[in-house]
Amino acid sequence: MDASRNEPGTRSMFSSRRKSNYDPKTGIYHSLIRLEGSHKIPTTANLDTATFVLSQFPSLDQSDMKVALIDSATNRRLTYRELRRSIHSLAAGLYQRFGVRKGDVIFVLSSNSIIYPTICLAILLVGGVLTTSNPINTESEITKQVLDSGAKLAIAAPVAMHKLLSTGIPTIVTTRDPLNTNEVSVEELIDSCESMELPENKQTQSDMAAVLYSSGTTGTSKGVILTHGNLISTITLLKWAAETTSAKDDIFLCFIPMFHIYGLVFFGLGLLCANTTTVLMNRFELQSMLEAIQTHKVNNIPAVPPVILAMVRYNGGGYDLSSLRSVGSGAAPLSKHVATRFREKFPWVDLKPGYGLTESCGAAAFFVSSEEAIARSAASGGLFPSFSAKVVDFESGIAQPPYSEGEIWLKGPTVMKGYLGNEAATSATIVSGGWLRTGDLGYFDEDGYLFIVDRIKELIKHNGYQVAPAELEAILLNHPHILDAAVIPLENEDAGEVPMAYIVRATGSELSEEQVMQFVAGQVAPYKKIKRVAFINEIPKSAAGKILRKDLMAQSKQTIKSKL
Repeated sequence: MDASRNEPGTRSMFSSRRKSNYDPKTGIYHSLIRLEGSHKIPTTANLDTATFVLSQFPSLDQSDMKVALIDSATNRRLTYRELRRSIHSLAAGLYQRFGVRKGDVIFVLSSNSIIYPTICLAILLVGGVLTTSNPINTESEITKQVLDSGAKLAIAAPVAMHKLLSTGIPTIVTTRDPLNTNEVSVEELIDSCESMELPENKQTQSDMAAVLYSSGTTGTSKGVILTHGNLISTITLLKWAAETTSAKDDIFLCFIPMFHIYGLVFFGLGLLCANTTTVLMNRFELQSMLEAIQTHKVNNIPAVPPVILAMVRYNGGGYDLSSLRSVGSGAAPLSKHVATRFREKFPWVDLKPGYGLTESCGAAAFFVSSEEAIARSAASGGLFPSFSAKVVDFESGIAQPPYSEGEIWLKGPTVMKGYLGNEAATSATIVSGGWLRTGDLGYFDEDGYLFIVDRIKELIKHNGYQVAPAELEAILLNHPHILDAAVIPLENEDAGEVPMAYIVRATGSELSEEQVMQFVAGQVAPYKKIKRVAFINEIPKSAAGKILRKDLMAQSKQTIKSKL
């Protein structure tokens, strides 16, 4: 990485003489980074997220020239001045025409669009509480979230409007529908409402700002309560990271859904504070992404493992990707094998995995430099500034030293307030001292780098041994005839559970179940061997790229039941 893209002194913190900051007396790992000056997290009590983000925009005399957002499909551009005006106008419309007041929950049902950040920031500015959902969710899933969150108003893309009809909730469409002039749209409110000074609503950093629902890959999703303080802290950390590791005029590409914590804090809020330009895609599609990189000279892509795997496997060529300098990976584990293959194919690109979860507002660990990431290619980076962590043994509850596995516990300013209306789940997740139990199995090395092994709930219990699905999936992806793979537990009368693999074969491949099992058997201990294989057209994944194991487990049970 070009040293000029880092702040003076930053690189020296990450030399070969790096220390883990592990305290053997307390069992706590501390971040090695201390934020200084303008990068410090604001401590002002009476501060809300939108006001903070707007205060970071370019000065008025510069905001006309600086482009904030570009629609990759239409090439429509929004400057920081236009974005500021849109946010204030929509906030005024929500306040005046729809009576939105402090604490009102607003449900947003839309895929990425150039007005998505405007919607989120306007809701927060007027004092509303933001809750978001994937527009491809079923009507019953959407209804459940509307009721659980207590939403009083919805903002939805026209194609998803019908999924809200049974809720009876008042709804604003995102864009004008010429066939239905009775519906009020966000575009209309922005155009018709004058920007106004809203009555003081006295929001504080401790007030609820958002309720974001966890993906529920292994069970029922829960509403994660994030305060303004949580969001402001995360935004500050992301702004620092962007300014530390990127050039001033870097172009970012967004296809990560902004209804997910990863996309929301990066593109809906955080990067705007760094005054970057972001190219927005409605959704991920590989060829469209490659075209966007070439057309807009994209430099940075926060991504997820399935996207990185797709880039590794893509052999079409023909696109100029020379502008690309950095690709991040989050939301799900990135295997060492895929990371190595990516670096071999794109040697000029920095690949930097990170780690976070909805309950930590998307932040926890990351890599500052590519040198770090290459040297620890299986790691998720070091702790973000202001973070501490423990690795806790399941049985004894004792905090573990470097290289010992256990549950990762986190403490930091971005940790959630709790789960909405679920005190039992909150008390089980946030324990004494404010520690967040992540449910992730992992360890730190002697230099303070975090390694995530797998989700604890996803570990396969075989004759008293624990088998990590992610380990077996990484092995399977090494096979030249396997495009994608997922491993789940399968109930077994003798062993308790055995590993079962779902495989996506390469086009034209006749790979058999026996061949898959033999391939894995030669590389693992006997208790880790794959005992059953099923072939599938596509591995079900969440919008953030996490394998939906609960769907595969339900499918396996149904298949077994149908054969009885």
